[in-house]
Amino acid sequence: MKLAFPTVKTLWRWFIRIVVGYFGFSFILVLAYALLPVPFTLTMIPDALNGNGITKSWTPLSQISPNMARAAIAGEDEKFCSHHGFDWDAMQAAWRADENGHRIRGGSTISQQTAKNVFLWQGGGLFRKGLEAYFTFLIEHIWGKRRIMEVYLNVAETGIGTYGAQAGAERYFGHSAANLSPTEAARIAAVLPLPKHREAIDPTGFVRRHGNRIAGLIGVVRRDGLDRCLY
Repeated sequence: MKLAFPTVKTLWRWFIRIVVGYFGFSFILVLAYALLPVPFTLTMIPDALNGNGITKSWTPLSQISPNMARAAIAGEDEKFCSHHGFDWDAMQAAWRADENGHRIRGGSTISQQTAKNVFLWQGGGLFRKGLEAYFTFLIEHIWGKRRIMEVYLNVAETGIGTYGAQAGAERYFGHSAANLSPTEAARIAAVLPLPKHREAIDPTGFVRRHGNRIAGLIGVVRRDGLDRCLY
């Protein structure tokens, strides 16, 4: 009995179908999430499997204190309202720091982080970075800034097994995200880069310093209109 191996033409045809199918499905998913809450992300899987559990509560941006969005802009992406998904200056600075062996400060924008958190997995690699750029382009042009921030503040990990500003506010401060003070919002924002290793309650060291810095910048974000695309 002879085994029939697929021809190169057949393999190429299947490859094209898979690629077209993936991009078609991803486009539909982006369209759906422009209106619907994001129910689950790949980032949540480890917490679901290792017993940490998942705490989240989808909350519209209109019900989250503006202090939280301003803290995110101050701490993560001060050019959020002026760029089109990518902060090329920050990316070049991160590349230069990497080449010089210095500690890398993230060059990803809030749009890129949202694309990664919602549609992809954590970690690096050129392939994942390429997909991240693709999804960032889509959400910038389909969702717009306000929706991007709304999704970001609902899917970003704010503690072990805790996702979103609402869950973070309840975990750390015992009240809703609508009532976050500048200091409270800044502390949550300071946790975002390493949520499994930082706490917003009685922070020390870098978290305290970074949180205080962000708290001081919230007023600057408002005064200088760095949140103009949101409010």
